[in-house]
Amino acid sequence: MDIQSIKQRFGIIGNNQELNRALDIAAQVAPTDISVLVIGESGVGKEHIPQVVHALSSRKHGPYIAVNCGAIPEGTIDSELFGHEKGSFTGANEMRKGYFEVADHGTIFLDEVAELPLSTQVRLLRVLESKEFMKVGSSKVQKTDVRVVAATNVNMTKAVKEGKFREDLFYRLNTVQINIPPLRERGNDIVLLFRKFAIDFAERYNMPVIKLSTEAQEIAIHYHWPGNVRQLRNVTEQISIIEQQREISGEIIKKYLPDYLEEKHPAIVKATNNNNIGSSTQEDFTSDREIIYKVLFDIKTDIANLRKEIHDLTNGAINQTNKNTHETINIEEVQYTPDIMTINRPIVTPVHKESGVIHKTDLSNKSNIIDTEEFTEDNLSLMDSEYQLIQKALEKHEGKRKAAAKELGISERTLYRKLKEYNISK
Repeated sequence: MDIQSIKQRFGIIGNNQELNRALDIAAQVAPTDISVLVIGESGVGKEHIPQVVHALSSRKHGPYIAVNCGAIPEGTIDSELFGHEKGSFTGANEMRKGYFEVADHGTIFLDEVAELPLSTQVRLLRVLESKEFMKVGSSKVQKTDVRVVAATNVNMTKAVKEGKFREDLFYRLNTVQINIPPLRERGNDIVLLFRKFAIDFAERYNMPVIKLSTEAQEIAIHYHWPGNVRQLRNVTEQISIIEQQREISGEIIKKYLPDYLEEKHPAIVKATNNNNIGSSTQEDFTSDREIIYKVLFDIKTDIANLRKEIHDLTNGAINQTNKNTHETINIEEVQYTPDIMTINRPIVTPVHKESGVIHKTDLSNKSNIIDTEEFTEDNLSLMDSEYQLIQKALEKHEGKRKAAAKELGISERTLYRKLKEYNISK
């Protein structure tokens, strides 16, 4: 049977290459009796694979039993799978057949197989290797001819390393591994599935079919769908029932994706803002600009503190120079430049004006001296950034100085001084 026929028969929607590959492998292994392990995230539709395997095998006329191993309490899992004798434990008022006995000559699907207790894993390994089992409370060995297909959303290799799953059982189940891709990797299949679910719910609730706008389709395709197909089906049902509009816009579908974040999907931001550049695009960069301003403000504060420290050290150096050279130097004519790589070793460069020419007396390696012009220019740029940051904080808090100072990380008194310095009236 070809892939399209399998999809039609089992109601599988999509053209994703990985999905087609999974169905192709299932069809190939179906005629054999080897064990199959289906790997995939929760909600991707792993249950379709064992149905395909069973229906295309020689066991198709035998029983098919699906067991959710994670939904059965640990104390009763052995009884459910292998049965029990009357009186074998409290509440065992009569003998009971287990799934492996009932599914004889058929297929049993063990969903969430990684949730099995280690003691049950030993029993399952025996069934797979020798097709034998014993009921709880019995010493009689029974035979069963069952095809096992297992599925899990757990990283089995990691579970084996952590001692949560038996290595020998893992290799016995993993004779053939089939991987089901998550919904977020299936591209346009998301739109096809939405359309199929929308038609189903329209028929069920006797209402017009909903459809996605181009923008909504882009959002759905780029959304990460942590709940996979199960989540998409749930969202489609909610929208079908709640929304009055039958064409679903991007804004509407976002309301049903509570963890949707546009910054995770830059392609969507670009697509949805093409006709509105300068409004939402500008808002997208607001937070980034605030961060930059805050960093620049902190740098400006650090530089001011550094300048004060160097100023104090410079006074000492000047006094020492005056003592040695017997000349008086005006403090305003002293240029000082910190060695950024060695902040604790300030460099003082006395400047003497003679005949209109400035002479610098080197007190250290010239390579360690910062150009004064460049330093001044950077300082002015930082002052401008500080001014803008203060303005922005005041606007955000509607002129409330206490709140603005708190956001800027400075005291209210310092903010007041800055307002006077920059002649800000707010």
